[in-house]
Amino acid sequence: MINKHQVKGEIKDIAGKVQEHAGKLVGNKEQEAKGLKKQVEGKAEKALGDVKEVVKDANHALKDAVKKH
Repeated sequence: MINKHQVKGEIKDIAGKVQEHAGKLVGNKEQEAKGLKKQVEGKAEKALGDVKEVVKDANHALKDAVKKH
């Protein structure tokens, strides 16, 4: 399953890549830096979403294991 943090993070990462490349095309270092920053933020948010999914899956597995015993 995919959660909102994974989706938002991926979108922010892609937007940052676009912004970085646009900055490179026009020679604007500030836009490049903002794009890189946005990519880092996006990757961090996606990682948060990934962790939440792992915890959720582990919680479900634990509940299933408890029900079986």
